[in-house]
Amino acid sequence: MSTRKAKAIWKGTLKEGEGSMSFNNYSGPFSFMSRFEEGKGTNPEELIGAAHAGCYSMFLSALISNEGFSSQKIETTASVTLGNDDKGPIISKILLECSVSCKGLDSKKFNELAQAAKEGCPVSRLYSGGTADIVLNASLE
Repeated sequence: MSTRKAKAIWKGTLKEGEGSMSFNNYSGPFSFMSRFEEGKGTNPEELIGAAHAGCYSMFLSALISNEGFSSQKIETTASVTLGNDDKGPIISKILLECSVSCKGLDSKKFNELAQAAKEGCPVSRLYSGGTADIVLNASLE
């Protein structure tokens, strides 16, 4: 399989600092304001939502195709909620809302496939089961 990279740079304190995130064809700013309030730029939760929505849509497409159907459109929105626990900020919920156009697919089979995609897409599996081996290489300059 493949390994993908993304990069983030943060300069300054949490509230007054600023950062940038980049990967393949995207580069953009993020800040305390864009994450915890309303401000210009993106934030990790939006990027997590985009990744989850894209992964879910592709996985559902594969499941639909495996049943012999061809979807005309799969549109998924992921709403990522940032809350708090006793250790600090935490992603407390991800709501996936999906609309599918697919000729011939009945609602019973669709609901089965939609649930299977929720449980089986790699991003869902990462968040629900902690499937990733997270390795850290850290250095102080």
